[in-house]
Amino acid sequence: MSIRVVVADDQELVRSGFTMILDAQPGIEVVAEAGDGAEAVEAVRRHTPDVLLLDIRMPVMDGIEAARAVCAESACRVVMLTTFDVDAYVYDALYAGASGFLLKDVRRDDLVHAVRVVAAGDSLLAPSVTRRLVADFVRRGRTNESVSVTTSPAQRLAVLTAREEETLRLLARGLSNAEIAAAFVVSEHTVKTHVSNVLSKLALRDRVQAVICAYESGLVVPGEAAGDGA
Repeated sequence: MSIRVVVADDQELVRSGFTMILDAQPGIEVVAEAGDGAEAVEAVRRHTPDVLLLDIRMPVMDGIEAARAVCAESACRVVMLTTFDVDAYVYDALYAGASGFLLKDVRRDDLVHAVRVVAAGDSLLAPSVTRRLVADFVRRGRTNESVSVTTSPAQRLAVLTAREEETLRLLARGLSNAEIAAAFVVSEHTVKTHVSNVLSKLALRDRVQAVICAYESGLVVPGEAAGDGA
């Protein structure tokens, strides 16, 4: 079964370029294009794609509002597109429910890889810039409405087993499932189960929110992410 994608960008050349690249890949199908945020939301409703590539800065309805609407009413995974590697809107995009972001000058192979990774239920956490953005977001003391609760952060993590808490810690440090499996000396399937349990117990949408939760709870502190190079 093909990965169904909607590409939304107000720049036609960017939109058509991404569409051409993705349509040329086996197992990926671009089912619609959109030129503004409102069109993107409507395209998701009409075509029920697996992944939405969504420009952050869009006319009619901006990308943040569109991402919030899509994530609230569908299982479609949203990847935000931005021109700059440090963009204040990225913070809002993460809390809107986006599974990550890409620069518009992303390499062809990285674009295809990103779509496959997100469609598989993972998130774009590997690039160091993403981890730095999340860490900086938490440092600023921003409130995540989508995962806010009345209990303290420490109480919230108390529902996790020791292994699940360690899984969350390694997720926040930017490790992939394969790397966590190697650290635990278990199969990737077992790690996927741990990750699923963490998300379910903490009522989190995906790994991006799990990373934010880990920082907000104090389980991981900014600058602790592995492989940052910063």
